[in-house]
Amino acid sequence: MVRTPYEGHRSQNKDRPMASPQTHAPKRAILYRMVMPTHICPYGLKARHLLRSKGYAIEDHWLTTRAETDAFKAEHGVPTTPQTFIDGRRIGGYDDLRRFFGLRVRDPAATSYTPVIAVFAVAALIALAIDWLTATPLLGMTTAARFIALCMVLLAMLKLQDLDRFATMFLGYDLLARRSVPYAYAYPFAQLGAGLLMLTGLLPLLAIPVALIIGGIGAVSIYKAVYVEKRSLKCACVGGGSNVPLGFVSLTEDVMMVAMALWMAAELLV
Repeated sequence: MVRTPYEGHRSQNKDRPMASPQTHAPKRAILYRMVMPTHICPYGLKARHLLRSKGYAIEDHWLTTRAETDAFKAEHGVPTTPQTFIDGRRIGGYDDLRRFFGLRVRDPAATSYTPVIAVFAVAALIALAIDWLTATPLLGMTTAARFIALCMVLLAMLKLQDLDRFATMFLGYDLLARRSVPYAYAYPFAQLGAGLLMLTGLLPLLAIPVALIIGGIGAVSIYKAVYVEKRSLKCACVGGGSNVPLGFVSLTEDVMMVAMALWMAAELLV
């Protein structure tokens, strides 16, 4: 039986009557989590939701002050809350609870292409929405052009969230940025401007060379770093704080810009 950290600690759930001999008692769990006037622990809410989804009746103990929380952690020798107990055994925090149920626990240091894929998916949906609103045939060249322009705008926006962190990561592999540091800070603005011009069809004689230059240099830089030098780097394509690996998907951003610039140039020449 789990000993509470101190006598008289209140539970937010009332005692339930004992199950009759003909019924099975519900699975029970004891959860300790921070619920303060200025802070409610999000992982405590996640742990409560997970336990409920697994069919557990929860004895929900609120730690309502910092002193109460510190006393609980000292009593049980744990560094964090929430803490879950099942069948007299301490399971641990939220990640430990996920492991207990055989669920995947995300590694915060693991690399993933998910941020880039999310941008591509949102850009595709917006492009289709614009086609629908403007009565443009779906899935044509116009859709593709809008998709690429929207990708450029969205990716530039993510880079501009923390320009300094982006520039620092970008300097790790971009060939022109290594020769001229200000280029690393100018890149997101150039990408944003070119994307907006391409989306609206304005000033193609400005948008085409800008996209061709930044996309071409970026593609060569990534190819050299990944496929020639065999370096394992993180990509700054969605900003400086991401764990996106530098590779084929990252290369797609630059290839799309070059392709868009060449297509627009061909349209002007026809």
